[in-house]
Amino acid sequence: MLKPEILDPQGQAVQRALPRLGFEGIADVRQGKRFELDVEGPLDEAALARIHEMAETFLANTVIEDFTVKVEESK
Repeated sequence: MLKPEILDPQGQAVQRALPRLGFEGIADVRQGKRFELDVEGPLDEAALARIHEMAETFLANTVIEDFTVKVEESK
């Protein structure tokens, strides 16, 4: 997600369009991106640390974006 202090023109455009489409009561919209990773092998602390490092150095632009690493079970 973009950091709160970074201007989000796409989110602002969506926010302005929502009332015209009949969707009221939305105070703010922020645009973001999501990566889903399927991990081979055990998802232990070492694997999570490596994924966090990957997100911080490659997947996110940490100058303007915040990121979180979230684990979900496969379906």
